[in-house]
Amino acid sequence: MDERAPSPDGILLVDKPGGMTSHDVVARTRRLAGTRKVGHAGTLDPMATGLLLLGLNTSTRLLTYLVGLDKEYTATIRLGVATTTDDAEGEETERATSPAVDAVTDADVARGVAALTGELDQVPSSVSAIKVQGKRAYALVRGGEEVELQPRRVTVAAFEVLAIRRSPGTLDVDVRVECSSGTYIRALARDLGRDLGVGGHLTALRRTRIGPFAVTDASPLDTLDPRATTTPAADVARALFPVLELDAERTVDLGHGKRIAADVDAAGPVAAIAPDGRLVGLVEVRGGRAKTLVNFPSGGAS
Repeated sequence: MDERAPSPDGILLVDKPGGMTSHDVVARTRRLAGTRKVGHAGTLDPMATGLLLLGLNTSTRLLTYLVGLDKEYTATIRLGVATTTDDAEGEETERATSPAVDAVTDADVARGVAALTGELDQVPSSVSAIKVQGKRAYALVRGGEEVELQPRRVTVAAFEVLAIRRSPGTLDVDVRVECSSGTYIRALARDLGRDLGVGGHLTALRRTRIGPFAVTDASPLDTLDPRATTTPAADVARALFPVLELDAERTVDLGHGKRIAADVDAAGPVAAIAPDGRLVGLVEVRGGRAKTLVNFPSGGAS
C-alpha cells in the first residue's frame, strides 16, 4: 500500500473471478485501497463471475441506490439434472433418462423460456440469502432443514437462448437474461427444467451489467488498482439521477443541512453537484425546495 496516496473515494467496477465470494473481493479491495470502508451492491455466488459494484469510503452511501438497479447475465442451464442448490455446487437430486432429455426439442426449450419471460411470481432458490425467522435460508438448508420461501414478484425483461448443445443424457442451454433486482437466475434454471419435465440447474453464470454499468468497463481482480480505476461518486450519480447544479452559497447551505431552492422537477432522488464537480448529496425536491436524503462529506470522512 502507498502510504503517501490517500485512499480513493468512489465506486469501483470489479470483474469477479469464479471461486471467490463477494466478501473475498471486498477484503482484497480493502487492502489494495487502504481503507476499511468498502461495501458492495449485490453479491455474486462463488461460482459466478462478472460485475461487482464496490463503494469506497463515503461513496458506500451510494450503494443503497445501486442495489435495486436492473441486471443482465449470461448463463448456462443444464437440463436433465436437478440439484439441491439449483446450480453446479449442489448435490444431484434427480436425473432424467436419456430418452426423456432427447425428447426435449429446441422448440420446447424456446416455449419454456418464453413462459418464464415477463412479470413472474418466482420462488427464490432455497439456498439464498433471504432470511427465514432471522436466519439465512442457505444456512438452514445446509444445516439439514427444509425451507419453503414465498414467491416474489420479479420481472424478466429478456430471456434469450443463445445456443443449445446436446450430449448423452443432458442438454446445455446458453442464455442471456435481463431482469429486475431480486431475480434468481438459478431459479429460472430450476423452473425451466421442471416445466420441461427433466429437471435443470445452472452450470455457469456471469453478470454482465448492473443498470448503466457494464462488465466491459470493470477491472479484473488480479490487476485491480483502486486508485487508478475508482469512478468519482459525482460521475456515478450523474449516470443515475437528475442533476441539480449548485452555486457556492447553496453548496454551503446544503452541506449544513439547510433546505435550498431547486429548479429541478423530479419524483426521485436528485444529485446535487458543487461548482467544483463534487457530489454534495442526494436530495428530494418538493415545491421548489430541496432537502438532503444523504450527504457526501468532502475529504473522504464518513
